[in-house]
Amino acid sequence: MKNQEDSLEIALESSVIYPVDVKEINNKLLNRFKSLLKFLGPAFVVSVAYVDPGNFATNISGGSIFNYNLIWVILWSNIMAIFLQIMSAKLGIATGSNLTEMCRKIFSKKINWFFWVVAELAAIATTMAEFIGGALGLYLLFRIPLPLAGLLIGIITFGITYLQKYGQRVIEIIITVLVAVISISYAVELVLAKPDWTQVGIHTLIPSLPNGNAVLIAAGMLGATVMPHVIYLHSELVQSRNGKKASLEDKKKHLKMEKIDVAIAMNIAFIVNAAMVVVSASVFHSQGLIVDSIEQAHKSLEPLLGSLSSFAFGMALLASGLSSSTVGAMAGETVMDGFVDIKLPANIKRLITMTPAMLILIIGINPMKALVLSQVCLSFALPMAIIPMLIITSRKNLMGIFVNKTWVKVLGILITTIIVSLNIMLLYLTFTGSV
Repeated sequence: MKNQEDSLEIALESSVIYPVDVKEINNKLLNRFKSLLKFLGPAFVVSVAYVDPGNFATNISGGSIFNYNLIWVILWSNIMAIFLQIMSAKLGIATGSNLTEMCRKIFSKKINWFFWVVAELAAIATTMAEFIGGALGLYLLFRIPLPLAGLLIGIITFGITYLQKYGQRVIEIIITVLVAVISISYAVELVLAKPDWTQVGIHTLIPSLPNGNAVLIAAGMLGATVMPHVIYLHSELVQSRNGKKASLEDKKKHLKMEKIDVAIAMNIAFIVNAAMVVVSASVFHSQGLIVDSIEQAHKSLEPLLGSLSSFAFGMALLASGLSSSTVGAMAGETVMDGFVDIKLPANIKRLITMTPAMLILIIGINPMKALVLSQVCLSFALPMAIIPMLIITSRKNLMGIFVNKTWVKVLGILITTIIVSLNIMLLYLTFTGSV
């Protein structure tokens, strides 16, 4: 009897204590979530470059010509992108400087001028894709002529970047909203397209290159997915949360939170990119349509899937153009300020990279071809961003305890080798007339 009374008393005490424990757990989880929210943002800005109009061009081409065969390129490009963006963020957190500034500190003037020229050409190619894509979005939705649409995209981009004066967080919120528009639009497309999910799964996991032409599209996908300009930019964006007097523990926490930021943002980008290929394969390739222009893709969607699909496509393209042109402008400033310390007004810097895109629109070159070729150019510029980043992050005197471990160095070298090898193969096939 005594034992039963003791058991009852313990049970009653537990019932009183238990709700308090739950409350404490909830409070801890809430505090952790609030702490994470403070750090979320930079990777979402960076992720825009991975769902820019260049991705539309290469992914639509890849899906319509090669069905689901190239989805694996998106997966592996995204894995490489996550690795590289974390490394860029780590460099910024550990050193308190961005990648271009660190290059200026440790490399010779000649090497920095070379890096700067390559980075500027990459920025021009990037901006070309962004402005053409945004202008096409306005044209497809509202039938605004391309030159005027390009001018409007430029004005809106200036407006968004001007808001930086109110803090980086404002830009991060705007970009996140635009990424949400792109994601929702392609969620609608996926529902309407009804793809063969078994084939999607197989070609996501099993690599294949059907022919030589697939290498050109694969290189374009790589160039569209892993972007050199945001490797520079990410190391700059983390500085807003990297206090001047940050302790070692603060920096460790910052890096941990930034890894979560990257994981969330980049996997959203992967899903959107994969959705582009899947929709193109299930809608266009299944009908025997080879789509060689974004306008054709927009027109073809309506009779095949209905007006909601073509509207969603136009909205995704417009949101992509606006957000990525803003990020491109921010990256351009980082590149120009860092390598060679050129001091020009921000508006002049943006104009330098915007002009080629405007010329493309005015001359009337096929925007789809211009977009694909711009992405191939970016894949060639990638090693010039990755190699110096690997060198800097492997130096203990610069990185301290954040220096690359042996396995990180090996993985970085492997990724760089894959990118360079793919580009050499592309160059060979192009000059021998195989593509």
